[in-house]
Amino acid sequence: MSKPLSEIKLAFGSDHAGFELKEELREYIKTKVAGVEDFGTYSLDSTDYPDYAHRVATAVENGNADFGILICGSGNGINMAANKHAGIRSALSWNKEVAELARLHNNANVLALPARFISTDEGRKILDAFLSADFEGGRHQKRVEKIALAEKIS
Repeated sequence: MSKPLSEIKLAFGSDHAGFELKEELREYIKTKVAGVEDFGTYSLDSTDYPDYAHRVATAVENGNADFGILICGSGNGINMAANKHAGIRSALSWNKEVAELARLHNNANVLALPARFISTDEGRKILDAFLSADFEGGRHQKRVEKIALAEKIS
């Protein structure tokens, strides 16, 4: 069983394309969780998504945040950058069902969102589904463990 929502710490990050959605979701969730740290960006000025993906992924890796929330235009670039970190399982989610399965089956610890393809309301629903689902373990555990082994197998 994971922590109750009120004890969870979140790390948020986005590039310029995800800035407005990040701001909306951060405001929406901040009173429901123990803490929210915003790793930027802080404006609509053009910026590079890997900078924010790495900051958020590092916070999750180091245990300073329980989960990361990353947002860029398509969600792809920021997701790819986060997944370069050992122990990070970032899931690109465009609906609440995908986000829930990412937690249930893949033990995702970072949620990547495509700001140009979802509404703020959809973003809230996806975030809620991600944070309320718990990893099922069982048959999924060995599969999740194999994700980290990919470098050793090849």
